[in-house]
Amino acid sequence: MPSKSKNIAAEETAVANKNIRQGDKVIVLAGNYRGKVGAVLKRMGDRIVVQGVNVRKKHTKNPQEKGKGQIVEIERSIHASNVSLCIGENTPVKLRVRKESDQTRTLYYKSGDREEVYRPVTNPK
Repeated sequence: MPSKSKNIAAEETAVANKNIRQGDKVIVLAGNYRGKVGAVLKRMGDRIVVQGVNVRKKHTKNPQEKGKGQIVEIERSIHASNVSLCIGENTPVKLRVRKESDQTRTLYYKSGDREEVYRPVTNPK
């Protein structure tokens, strides 16, 4: 029987879909918001916050005694495996990595028979 510590360590290091960044336009592939398109607001490991997706209401109270509370709508995170990069008319694309002649890596996607460059790959610090 495998130990639990190995399974937990493997789950923590696995990050789904590292190619999606803050500001990218994505389309939701699975869940209640399937087909919805939005921009990535924040990235937290293997979870991302997408604008207008997974919106929840949070009841807040005012710190002052006589003040009124509020109901605030905020976006919650969804797993990165449930979204795909979206190009053009709400069509999801699969990004691939290609090594150029000058040893730089670029992300590209296939559009019909053509390969279109999306952006260069930069290593996180």
